[in-house]
Amino acid sequence: MKRETREYQYDWNIWSIIENASLTYDGSPKEYETLLSLVPHFRDALHAIIRQGEPGILFMKQIATYLKSIVSAHENGKKVAMTTFCFAPPILYAFGVVPLLLEPMTVLGTFILQRGTSEYLDYCCEVGFTETSCSSQRGALGAYLAGLGVRPDMIVCDSPGICDTNANSYSFASAYLDIPFYQLCYPPTLTDERAGMFHRQDFMNLISFLEEQTGSRLDIDRLREIVAEIELQNELINEFTEFQRLVPSPIPPIFNLFLYSGNFLMGGTRDFTELLRSMLKTIRLNASRGVSGMNSGKERLRGFFSYIDHYTTDLRLWNFLDRNEISHLGCILSTFWGDEAPYSSERTDAVFTMKRDSLEDMIDSLAMQMSRMPMVKSIRGPYDAPNMWLDDTLIMTRLMKADFVAYFGTIGCRNTWGMVKSYARDLERSGIPTLIMYADAFDDRVQSWEAVMDKMSEFIHLRGLGR
Repeated sequence: MKRETREYQYDWNIWSIIENASLTYDGSPKEYETLLSLVPHFRDALHAIIRQGEPGILFMKQIATYLKSIVSAHENGKKVAMTTFCFAPPILYAFGVVPLLLEPMTVLGTFILQRGTSEYLDYCCEVGFTETSCSSQRGALGAYLAGLGVRPDMIVCDSPGICDTNANSYSFASAYLDIPFYQLCYPPTLTDERAGMFHRQDFMNLISFLEEQTGSRLDIDRLREIVAEIELQNELINEFTEFQRLVPSPIPPIFNLFLYSGNFLMGGTRDFTELLRSMLKTIRLNASRGVSGMNSGKERLRGFFSYIDHYTTDLRLWNFLDRNEISHLGCILSTFWGDEAPYSSERTDAVFTMKRDSLEDMIDSLAMQMSRMPMVKSIRGPYDAPNMWLDDTLIMTRLMKADFVAYFGTIGCRNTWGMVKSYARDLERSGIPTLIMYADAFDDRVQSWEAVMDKMSEFIHLRGLGR
């Protein structure tokens, strides 16, 4: 790693940039426009968010607040838990523990750092971690292995078997940093009573681990408040998804990023509820006018991104979609399977329901939520089994009236690379044009964004989409 890269703490650097960016629209519009000309590298990423109005500004300020909670955790007497986007954070918030999610931290680095996260990715390999692992963890993990960030007090995750590189990243970090580690497991089934009992006991063990690490008992009243907030958030997310079904979709493409990143980082908090309400105000207004969420107000194509999005510098995927009037109908990261989710009508037994009458009810609810997090639910076994990846994609494409499906992954996504061609073949047989992108969503060195854009444009042209 270059000496220059070691000059700044990774998380502090990201926080300071976003903190300042979140203040840019507090002045007059003229001041904001003048500022854009002075920050050429950050201009496109900043404007892609701020031009969304209140939701964009609120999102930026909430991300800044989240990052500040990480860099100031220890001086405020709080513990930090390194974790994954597959892990729902409400139980950590109930203990007053700050969740440090590697994948979103990697995304933030790829979005705003001119050099990207390549040196942090490579540093993981320098200290002994495999280069074939997922770049979504390694992009930020390298910084923490190098001591360029807040030292986590513990690691909690929940993805063994679903994504082996994800699970191995956290177990390697635990061994390398010599910090306590707890990993939730999962049974191969999802909806039967035996699976429920397994989740319940596993989650109880997690609570015991957190009590030991924090030195405090679980605050039941605080937990009940969080569960109530999740209930409200599920209702708002379901409304968000219902609006996605409209043609044209009144949802700006970047709102899907706001939705799932907000849930990963702030699920169960009032901040996330505020963000959802703000987005829905914009969406309802667009729907009442009969316009799309695009800057032009028009919709040419509707795409479902069946795995993850592409997180290249300057938010170029979302700018590409907006410029080409392609509605983003969500991805695996934005399907949470809460009670009465529109996409659950064909699989009503697959949802989780929040209950708060007793401690046991709340623990069952949170355990069910955890087992239905993105990837944990859909990519934990045969891709074409019920309640799995193909099943979920077919449901979503029918519900959302998608014109095509696109797959983005990373070079480390062995659980999807092992079946993605069969998956794409089955989607094509169902009449859904499907594009497989051989890029790395977090590392432009694998395939440049220009090559990605050319491939998408070629696919749209050759398949006659949007004519």
